Amino acid sequence: MAQDESAGLALGAVADDYTGATDLANSLARQGLKTIQTIGIPREGLLPDDVEAVVVALKSRSIPAADAVARSRAAHDWLSASGCGHVLFKICSTFDSTDAGNIGPVTDALRVATGADTPIVCPAFPGAARTVYLGHLFVGDRLLSESPLRHHPLNPMHDPDLVRVLARQSAGDIGLIPYATVEQGANAVAEARAALAREGKVAAIADALTDRHLEILGEAAARTPFSTGGSGLGAGIAAALVRQGRAGQGKSETLPAIGGRGVILSGSCSVATLDQIDRAEEAGIATMRLDPMQIVAEPDATFKAIIGWIAQQDGEAPVLIAASAPPDVVASVQERFGREAAGHAIEGLLARCAKYFVETGVRRLVIAGGETSGAVADALGIEALLIGPEIAPGVPATHALGGIAVPLGLVLKSGNFGGPDFFAKALSVLE
Repeated sequence: MAQDESAGLALGAVADDYTGATDLANSLARQGLKTIQTIGIPREGLLPDDVEAVVVALKSRSIPAADAVARSRAAHDWLSASGCGHVLFKICSTFDSTDAGNIGPVTDALRVATGADTPIVCPAFPGAARTVYLGHLFVGDRLLSESPLRHHPLNPMHDPDLVRVLARQSAGDIGLIPYATVEQGANAVAEARAALAREGKVAAIADALTDRHLEILGEAAARTPFSTGGSGLGAGIAAALVRQGRAGQGKSETLPAIGGRGVILSGSCSVATLDQIDRAEEAGIATMRLDPMQIVAEPDATFKAIIGWIAQQDGEAPVLIAASAPPDVVASVQERFGREAAGHAIEGLLARCAKYFVETGVRRLVIAGGETSGAVADALGIEALLIGPEIAPGVPATHALGGIAVPLGLVLKSGNFGGPDFFAKALSVLE
């Protein structure tokens, strides 16, 4: 890379999906770090000289644990060779995983690779109403297990006790740094973490109810080589680095305007995204709602139907293609075709649509859903993203960097993020 190796990166991250990576990159840029999100390990010369933080986006959340570990370790090795001072394993704010992983196995592997003893683990993101109290994950005022977010199609989360969840995935016992300790400040957190390390705990779930708690955890985590958490913890670490004078010379990029038609592709089945689709259609955005069962059974016929429908629309007006569906419909499709086959078919169709749109002149794409975003970015061959202004908490506007010959504005949205009018707002910011 073009970075001065003597200076090194102030902060590096390995993210387990593309929208989660964008969420973190947005948070780091807002703290003042010159931040680039890469799609996988970047090639030599891709990054600018003044980059302070790199978020390596992987699509590793829902793959076999051994593969996730191998990819994450390779990303860490690149960050380490680039002189990175701290590595964060970026996970979802709803701790999306299964009892087999992949949060525990990757955390174990990177803990060993970095020489950390008992890393802090915290997915909290108060700006999006995700908090951790006594080791339990809340969405708003409800436990994760009682919230609509428990119905993730690939990684459903029915246990809100993160100590228990992570223990089932990890190589050893998990400790807890409770709210009362976090309230006392970074030194108290550091002492509690050290005590848990002496007890042999391999990781420590940390409580966080506010952004101030994440700043405290970030200061404590920045004293160590490795941590696992959401973008809130990342922002706390970045803030600590800025206070210490170790970073903070960058700023959010002002992205040049990109005109022309805007297209929204949605594969997320979250309650938030379903509401956003309804609101966009009510606001007059031409919307084609796809039948997930038909997508999996007849992908070619579905694609042809989409092309035919597009030809009938106003060539300058935005359009929305939605493969999103309520949980009961998703469950029916998965029961018939299998969870992985159904997911791959839907992601593949929307990625095929994205390629078609870009080839026919579309320069603004809004993608809803982490798996869908990964499939689209891979299909388009995008190498990195330049982070621009924030559209909603956790979601910035971006421009493709490398790997594509035309200007392309992208918004990669985690399914649960954004308000009801998010789609119209995102298209407007990309103009």
